[in-house]
Amino acid sequence: MKTLILNIKQLVQTELSPRKWVAGKDMARLGILENAYLLVEEDKIAGFGKMEDLDREAVYAGGDIVKEIDATGRLVMPSYCDSHTHLVYAGSREIEYIDKIRGLSYEEIAKRGGGILNSCERIRKASEEELFDAAYDRIQEIAGFGTGAVEIKSGYGLDTESELKMLRVIRRLKAETPLLIKSTFLGAHAVPLEYKGRQTEYVDLIINEMIPMVAAEELADYIDVFCDKGFFTVEDTDRMLNAGMKYGLRAKIHANELDYSGGVQVGVKYNAISVDHLECMGEEEIACLLESETMPTVLPGAAFFLNMPYSPVRKMIQAGLPVALASDYNPGSSPSGNMKFIMSLGCINYKMLPEEVINATTLNSAYAMGVEEEAGSIAVGKLANFYITTPISGIEYLPYAYTADLIEAIFLKGEQY
Repeated sequence: MKTLILNIKQLVQTELSPRKWVAGKDMARLGILENAYLLVEEDKIAGFGKMEDLDREAVYAGGDIVKEIDATGRLVMPSYCDSHTHLVYAGSREIEYIDKIRGLSYEEIAKRGGGILNSCERIRKASEEELFDAAYDRIQEIAGFGTGAVEIKSGYGLDTESELKMLRVIRRLKAETPLLIKSTFLGAHAVPLEYKGRQTEYVDLIINEMIPMVAAEELADYIDVFCDKGFFTVEDTDRMLNAGMKYGLRAKIHANELDYSGGVQVGVKYNAISVDHLECMGEEEIACLLESETMPTVLPGAAFFLNMPYSPVRKMIQAGLPVALASDYNPGSSPSGNMKFIMSLGCINYKMLPEEVINATTLNSAYAMGVEEEAGSIAVGKLANFYITTPISGIEYLPYAYTADLIEAIFLKGEQY
């Protein structure tokens, strides 16, 4: 089965020679073909080019069924890659939303048993089936927003049984949905109430029990730690990442959301695939990242929802760094997985160009979750994960029309969704 999309106004993020990421000034450059075609065969991209160069005889050779789609006036975009989410959770936290409106800080809410610990209590009470059903609905939601690849973390269980339960839900989502999914073990999301005042003992539990059991069931691709003020120290993080590395779990880090935590540096030390949040970034952190293979990942939804200072994205790009954007979809600080809105926030609040936010939500975010060889761009051999827009003027309209639904058709692994 082949699908041939014709008369595409703009075929966006095309690559003849796939790259792992784009950085610095290159983030403002985007491969765009005008008046183009795209050929899909089974679940892969088989070819693309200018309409004037289309060889119809070659497409139809062999007698394959070919479905043609006319995309006149429309853009074709690679699906978003959302490299940081917490979308397996039980119940919402709108009461804390009201607390924020009344002036309580993130840390104050956490100290009262809210925040992550609130979600922890709910996760422990929920069945695996209940968690799967709720997460499955969220997966369908984000797919409808144009996301084709997503990283999902545990981290609301905070005991061995509940963390494993969350990771098994993620494994089932991998098997039963068309999205490309990566799983991250985040037992070190917070210190549970039963270990209050005994943080080192909880770290020992993660190292000696949780990590070996996660690895034994092959439940995670990555290990994450919330290395920040009021959460886990650099020393704690170092110990846990070292233990995870021994079991084949590459690092991803929550870093520098609340303060200059040292999280960036310890992430780079362990060759983390990404360091995420990054509201607090100075010259030392930028210099450290420039010498690394670690993707700086900014979460505009969380900063927007919590009314936090914005990460210095322009300074990072000007220094030559790549930048990825992700949704941080979670019930407490970013209750949305709409990556088009994340692009809009990137433009409005971080002064990123449309080309930069597209690179940050596709190719760079694909790297930040380890799927850059399969997703993130229009390239021959990559998965056919893309969407067709409604008739629009060009790429600039996507972040500009920040609440408009501009998707007409979605393809995941070559099938119309």
